[in-house]
Amino acid sequence: MEPHLYHVDLDWDTQRKGSLSSPELLLHRGTTIEVATPPEFPQGMPGIWSPEHLFTAAVSSCLMTTFLSVAENSKLAFTHFSCKAHGKLETVEGKFMMSEIVLEPTVTITDEKDRERAQRVLQKSEAACLISNSVKSKVTMTTTIIVQQT
Repeated sequence: MEPHLYHVDLDWDTQRKGSLSSPELLLHRGTTIEVATPPEFPQGMPGIWSPEHLFTAAVSSCLMTTFLSVAENSKLAFTHFSCKAHGKLETVEGKFMMSEIVLEPTVTITDEKDRERAQRVLQKSEAACLISNSVKSKVTMTTTIIVQQT
């Protein structure tokens, strides 16, 4: 596979806040994401996406997109996917680091016989997630499979 490039532009707005955009995405949505220092730090701003949130979201959203591909290839029928994710920031060897990401995906299926396959698809998705494979943070996953009777 040829390398792929992803472009991101960041412009400082005021205080500890900036706007994040991508030239590839502006053509389609015209949106930006506000980013700021989280409130746990001096002059941090509550209620705005932080780099720590975006880092955690990158791992979580990559799990989802990988799951969707693996589920399709595995012919897994499911009706819902969601994932709670928790990123842990701490000091490691004197440096701030996102040391751990905990993923808590939930998959809803309609047939009990698909439970084991859904679990395998989630495990394959975690192993194949390119963002998880690109970071040095510990990534762990606790799964929930729900059988929803129709």
